[in-house]
Amino acid sequence: MLEKLKESVCNANHALVKYDLVIFTEGNVSAISEDKKFIAIKPSGVSYEKLTPDKIVIVDLNGKNVDKKFKPSTDTATHIEIYKRFPEIKAIVHTHSQYATIFAQNKKPIVCFGTTHADNFYGTIPVTRDMTKDEIEKDYELNTGKAICEILNLDVPAVLVASHGPFIFGKSLNEAINNAVVLEKIAMMAVYADSNKQINHHLLDKHYLRKHGKNKYYGQK
Repeated sequence: MLEKLKESVCNANHALVKYDLVIFTEGNVSAISEDKKFIAIKPSGVSYEKLTPDKIVIVDLNGKNVDKKFKPSTDTATHIEIYKRFPEIKAIVHTHSQYATIFAQNKKPIVCFGTTHADNFYGTIPVTRDMTKDEIEKDYELNTGKAICEILNLDVPAVLVASHGPFIFGKSLNEAINNAVVLEKIAMMAVYADSNKQINHHLLDKHYLRKHGKNKYYGQK
């Protein structure tokens, strides 16, 4: 089971490169096992071109490295905190994608201007508060996860970490990657949007709920 999880997480990390969401060693993807006991995550500082399934790191929910071959991502504690707080989340993507990171660095939320946004995110992509000196100096990555969880709403499966970058979520690896790609696209479009022309709530409701609501009718049965 864990070997298959490693392969899936490795492929998902490579997808970040495919969709131009990361360069060099930045960013990471993780997924949690079906029994909710283990997390597979990218190793720290390993380039994507050298990333293979055997280098993906397995940790438990206490952060213990099960494999002990490679060090896990420095963001591991952030991922663990989110998985603990939101059991519906099965995969987490962290990128430094250009446009979404511009918003994060400006501490500016991404409001909804149109249906591309509304099809995937039910409203504004939020930004975390600034972390305190103590939060940064002690348990920084854990506290980053806590700051994310303070504002995370699963109808809007992405959060911009202030001065840092986006974290994106899904009920599967494919969904999390899809959300990450769409987030970057809507961030790019939002840069050029007229701030006075946000989507009206009727159109937001229609586009999100027809795809994600209890009476959704988008796609095939």
